[in-house]
Amino acid sequence: MHTLPDTALLSLVFGLTTGLAVWLFYLAAHRSGRVLLVLLAWLLGQGAVGLSGFYTISRSLPPRLALLLGPPLLLIVALFATASGRRWLAGLRLDMLTALHVVRIPVELVLFGLYMQKAVPQLMTFEGRNWDILAGLTAPVVYYFAFRSQQLGRGGLLFWNILGLASLLNIVVNALLSAPTPLQRFAFEQPNVAILHFPFVWLPGCVVPLVLLAHLAAIRRLLTDNI
Repeated sequence: MHTLPDTALLSLVFGLTTGLAVWLFYLAAHRSGRVLLVLLAWLLGQGAVGLSGFYTISRSLPPRLALLLGPPLLLIVALFATASGRRWLAGLRLDMLTALHVVRIPVELVLFGLYMQKAVPQLMTFEGRNWDILAGLTAPVVYYFAFRSQQLGRGGLLFWNILGLASLLNIVVNALLSAPTPLQRFAFEQPNVAILHFPFVWLPGCVVPLVLLAHLAAIRRLLTDNI
């Protein structure tokens, strides 16, 4: 079982960041009460599981983290695989899907703080292999030029989303292979133990899936429609 050092301030900041991600996606979904209810129920459920210490037993097979990562990924697959899901994706607000990526700034700052607390490896920070903060820093700029001044066209927005998706996949792979599970390949001297604990279970369980869905939905939309 893996313990976590005192991270009260980081936990508060990350909890607020998760709330911001949910709020922005709620806006992207045209303030859908159903979407908000599903997200809040998932957060509460996974929060309770995280608080119980369930995920800190990380060497089991299959990895317990599969119960955290699997349902959101399966839902995303279902949305793209079904006609009703694709219609719903097409109705999401592209401007809010773009704005949502601003949450990557506080996420990266929290990850750096967790690295300083020896709860994640350096490779998961902007001092290591993680450049995801650039997607967060550029999100407000892209939002302004694409949707306010309208100086950035569909091609530019598509390119930015593809780069952002590649950046996200890079850190997700590194984070998963750094977690102390049977699949671990990196960072044995300092594994990624933070995501085994509340509230950081919400990073792979909610924030990352929302960011992933925002990119995928935007890319699909930009390949089929104009802004």
